[in-house]
Amino acid sequence: MRILVTGAGGPAGWNAVKSLKVAPEKIFVAVTDINKMHLEYLEEADKHYIVPRCTEPGYIDILNEIIERDNITLVHAQPDIEVRVISENRERLNAMTFLPSKEAIRILQDKYKSAQTWKNKGIAVPDTIELHDKSLEKDLEKAFDKFGSPIWIRAKHGAGGRGSTPAYNLETAIHWIKYWRSRGINWEFIAQEYLPGRNIAFMSVWKDGELIVSQARERLEYIYPYLAPSGITGTPTIARTIHDDNVNRIATEAILAVDPKPNGVYSVDMRENREGIPCLTEINAGRFFTTSFFFTYAGLKYGIWYANMPYLLVKLAHGKVDTSKIPKYNILPEGLYWIRHLDTGYHLVKEGNWRGIDLTK
Repeated sequence: MRILVTGAGGPAGWNAVKSLKVAPEKIFVAVTDINKMHLEYLEEADKHYIVPRCTEPGYIDILNEIIERDNITLVHAQPDIEVRVISENRERLNAMTFLPSKEAIRILQDKYKSAQTWKNKGIAVPDTIELHDKSLEKDLEKAFDKFGSPIWIRAKHGAGGRGSTPAYNLETAIHWIKYWRSRGINWEFIAQEYLPGRNIAFMSVWKDGELIVSQARERLEYIYPYLAPSGITGTPTIARTIHDDNVNRIATEAILAVDPKPNGVYSVDMRENREGIPCLTEINAGRFFTTSFFFTYAGLKYGIWYANMPYLLVKLAHGKVDTSKIPKYNILPEGLYWIRHLDTGYHLVKEGNWRGIDLTK
């Protein structure tokens, strides 16, 4: 098995590559990025390539050159933009991609379109309104009238909490959009009902319409939350595994609502509303969450090899795995904490097994 991971020069790419390199069988891993310095994170990869942006002409030809050089059998992309470009050009690649369908990726990379799809299927989502520059004040007034205060504003496309903030009044909401426009950034925005409850992630791998494996976790803290008005900065510093049948059911239904025959990886985001109901906020199709190595590392500790979902994905793509004994849900113990930060490494802790002596009681 010889894998090419594109757009790998960041935390999400590092997590996927690290997972592949600790797998119980040898996997050749080549990586690409547009920044030669970011490739330095990926010292365990077998080959490193600096490439142009995926939106530039000739990008697919360059990937095919790498595929031929290294006899690549599977291409896996990590950033959403790379997923989209490779998805749309999958027939031109001389290797497997094992991606969700083109249409599923198109829908799921549009937060308004995906929200409307789930709403029409009776799946809980935050109420959503598109914001248009020509009618911005009117659209925002409608959002406050319908959702109350605060409302949640976010970019229609993109990951990592792009363009997101809670807005408690009309003036703040208007100036938030104008701030981005003043920087020459033309993201499309949506306004949504504010969801104050648990922030939940559900990562899953599918093949030919069948859920193979999944695990849910709750995000507890984000990296440098005070640097963003929303408190969400793209990746958590603390998360814990959870077992929640309602979360598992809703995430599964949401994936099937968009793609009746799922293939590959689907990373589901949801947040609880004021009534404690998990509502779908987005699904990252075709790529793993940033902290995929959390489950991989926990799997190594507890002897659960299929918790290494990047490795499982690769095996499924190559048809080299018996899935009959793999549970579909809750594969890891509940209450495992993944604690990490810049320059601190990563730490797996079972709930209750804390180092500190509590002198606050």
